[in-house]
Amino acid sequence: MSRILALDYGEKRIGVAVTDEMQIIASGLTTVPTAEIFEFLKAYLEKEKVELFLVGEPKQMDNTASESEKHITPFLSKLAKIFCDIPIKRVDERFTSKMAFQTMIDIGLKKKQRQNKELIDEISATIILQSYLYNK
Repeated sequence: MSRILALDYGEKRIGVAVTDEMQIIASGLTTVPTAEIFEFLKAYLEKEKVELFLVGEPKQMDNTASESEKHITPFLSKLAKIFCDIPIKRVDERFTSKMAFQTMIDIGLKKKQRQNKELIDEISATIILQSYLYNK
């Protein structure tokens, strides 16, 4: 089998999470500067087989698109163009940053560690991926 890769898009950086080959467990992989994501994905796909990209879909409480969606749309177009053989699915990412922060508290990270935005993005991507696996 192959893996599923989840991306928590941000203008500065993208949190990346991945499943195991059996697609049972979601794990945080890394955080990549947004400007470097396509190089990262090309290198990753040379080593690992990925069958699906999950990209967080930010929504308002009334289910309308978030303001940040305007930044994600061009990214999605480029992702689909470069990796045309890998489908892209969107996953509602409401509250993932808050859940990631709470997770950091729950596992006992110190205040300074909880201020690491890269770690929050990576955990958010993991939550997006785990949510998809749970609902699959």
